[in-house]
Amino acid sequence: MRSILVTGGCGFIGSNFIHYLFDLRTDIHITNLDALTYAGNESSLAKYAGRSSYRFVKGDICDKDLVARLFAEEKIDTVVHFAAETHVDRSILDPLQFLQTNVIGTGVLLEAARAYWKKHPSEENHFHHISTDEVFGTLSPDDPPFNETTPYAPNSPYSASKAASDHLVRAYFTTYHLPVTISNCSNNYGPYQLPEKLIPLFISNAVHGLPLPVYGDGKQIRDWVYVEDHCDAIYQILMNGNIGETYGIGGNNQPTNLEIIQEITALLDELLPESPYRPHANLIKHVTDRPGHDRRYAMNITKIQRELGWSPKHDLRSGLRETVEWFLQNSNWVNAVKEKRDFSSFMQSNYSNR
Repeated sequence: MRSILVTGGCGFIGSNFIHYLFDLRTDIHITNLDALTYAGNESSLAKYAGRSSYRFVKGDICDKDLVARLFAEEKIDTVVHFAAETHVDRSILDPLQFLQTNVIGTGVLLEAARAYWKKHPSEENHFHHISTDEVFGTLSPDDPPFNETTPYAPNSPYSASKAASDHLVRAYFTTYHLPVTISNCSNNYGPYQLPEKLIPLFISNAVHGLPLPVYGDGKQIRDWVYVEDHCDAIYQILMNGNIGETYGIGGNNQPTNLEIIQEITALLDELLPESPYRPHANLIKHVTDRPGHDRRYAMNITKIQRELGWSPKHDLRSGLRETVEWFLQNSNWVNAVKEKRDFSSFMQSNYSNR
């Protein structure tokens, strides 16, 4: 792994992965292809501007000519494909954009990799596709966690589009023997996450004394993994994973959304003792649930533990503390992202009638 194409590298997990790689290795070159939509923020990687081992390209993964040119110019041997529309709420408001990016974009990347690596074969070639546990649908309280053989049953335009992209990746492995791996990861949290997502949204709103809108009864269950642990899992798959295989990644915990929010408000009470909004839990406001809201996700991580020796290093309490502290210390980043991405307009369209 020497010349790596990271798609969506200015997004939440992609930018954390680039930080992770550069902290770990000095012998790699990273090309970051990102369209800088609402989810991308180039300032998350400002420290690498001008570095010879890093190239940022603003562009769309659906642009066939651009993607093919990057493979040739940078002699790409590894693809880590993060680029995707990922927010369920936005997929309900604009589903066709999710089909375009998540399905067509993935197809363009696969075809570019196939064409270039056919001419330049190498044992190092590797296409890793980042997916989600949401493709498996929802779990009832007593169901066992999802695993790599769970049937697909997506319930939102977002998860349906990711399911389609997973199937494309598998098809390229089976039909063309493209060297691929897939990971289906549970909910991520940590630095550089878009402020409209649950954890940064509640941190930001609480700091400013704004309502904390909890969907329904707040008892939806998610398996949360700290983003740095996810990056470590991806790296282990790239270095040691078996081609053609899928790996489930999760945090090995299942709190309710309401428990997450209560932990965040308790941390803010501790870290902001002079806040006029203490106790911050008083800001919680239950709102109408969103359509098709999956009740529970959980990911069985036995396979990646057994085959690659990976386990999350952060428990939920330590990861949330690091996350809250990061957002408190980087309010300028948060405010700039909100202003640039028309955050208030999204909040109005998504929450005003709930």
